[in-house]
Amino acid sequence: MAAGDARGLSGLMDANLKRVTALAYHMLGDQMAAEDVAQDVFLKAWLKSSEWEFGNAMFLTWMRRVATNTCLDRLRKHREILSDTLPEPVDNAASAETQMATEQTSATIGAALASLPDRQRAALTLSHYDYVSQSEGAKILEITEVAYESLLARARRALRDILLPQKDSLMEGLGQ
Repeated sequence: MAAGDARGLSGLMDANLKRVTALAYHMLGDQMAAEDVAQDVFLKAWLKSSEWEFGNAMFLTWMRRVATNTCLDRLRKHREILSDTLPEPVDNAASAETQMATEQTSATIGAALASLPDRQRAALTLSHYDYVSQSEGAKILEITEVAYESLLARARRALRDILLPQKDSLMEGLGQ
């Protein structure tokens, strides 16, 4: 890719497009915006590939950082147009009642996640939806591991405080 071979970009997209799009979706709550972010990330990867210094950081870590920063920028600039509801989950086997309860639970959790400060939401998204380690999450957000752990702990506490009053209804929605 660094030599201008489009097959390198194609391979990179095949390996990472779903991961980058999912990260952006969980941060933004909007599939179209997530796809736009993913497109931006791969465009930047293509344009910056000749400058990449292999060995300094994993390329996926760099792409996650670009995706996270792009999402944070969008959240700051376009907060009023983002939806705080998640799309309906597609599950043909679930009953309508179960599907409605699951949808309501997802929407409640999504709204709670959306109400967190942007960097807390980013830390939770990276850890719980994208399954990155704390050291990689710290690199992506460009902070120390200790700061990342603190940010993640504050985000978890804030999310718990928001959702705790709704615990019974959320547990019913999960079928427990």
